[in-house]
Amino acid sequence: MTRILRIAAAQMGPTQRADSREHTLARMLALLETGAGQGAQLVVFPELAFTTFFPRWLLEGAALDQYFEPAMPNPAVQPLFDRACALNVGFSVGYAERTPAGERFNTAILVQPDGAILGRYRKVHLPGSVEPRPGTPFQQLEKRYFHYGDTGFPTFRANPAWQSGILGMMICNDRRWPESWRMLGLGGVELVCVGYNSAAYDPNGGTTEDAGLRTFHAKLVVQANAYMNATWAIAVAKAGDEDGSGLIGGSCIVDPNGVIVAETKTLADEVIIADCDLEACRQGKEKMFNFAAHRRPEHYRLITETAGAIPPAAV
Repeated sequence: MTRILRIAAAQMGPTQRADSREHTLARMLALLETGAGQGAQLVVFPELAFTTFFPRWLLEGAALDQYFEPAMPNPAVQPLFDRACALNVGFSVGYAERTPAGERFNTAILVQPDGAILGRYRKVHLPGSVEPRPGTPFQQLEKRYFHYGDTGFPTFRANPAWQSGILGMMICNDRRWPESWRMLGLGGVELVCVGYNSAAYDPNGGTTEDAGLRTFHAKLVVQANAYMNATWAIAVAKAGDEDGSGLIGGSCIVDPNGVIVAETKTLADEVIIADCDLEACRQGKEKMFNFAAHRRPEHYRLITETAGAIPPAAV
């Protein structure tokens, strides 16, 4: 028995600050068309796909508000929903969300082929700082512009159009934290959609990280955690040079054994495709990572009882 879901990872090249929404949406529609043309049933877009990565600048008022979506869908992005419905393809996309109450989140949604929103996730692990770092040309101000996500790490049961699969989402920095993956794993996840905009340099300052090392780490965490939670994972970048600030690529589709089955070769708009057999998750879930049989949560309490490390006392 197989349960094949054909997935497209729609990597996006850089989106400049001066690019219009219409220009960016046209690129996304072209990627959607490419994926659908190759038979994809689900197209996965990056984090903050409709805009440049604006947390690299100090912004206020209308200059900040322009990057946030007051509803999803809304007139500015409705063509993506309409075209996906016409092509009978679903998608996952990340965006900056402003709620009616004025809260701001770094958010992703899963949209089924019929246009219905299956699930919403709000980023939990916000990197960077609240206050700008002096003397730094590019900032990382997600903690300033976004609230911490309030959704936890839910999983969602899709309809038969997506093989009744169990899907989950995370965003960028979430993928570096094993807790994110394990929470989805405990929800029975079979496919994780991960969008990211990751700097090609150390965004917290220093010279110990470069594009090569950060791309290696980006793939490493997806491969390791896909294996340890027996799930498919689709990790999709916005990549390239945005107004002088580099973003890594390395978009990839990883199977439940942690093997990369497809990966991008450029830092530009690029689509990769894989047939993901959700039944392939059973090997890990029923044997090595049979959580019910092998987990010992009574020994893991420190994970939720403290945030910082507690080393043993000196002797």
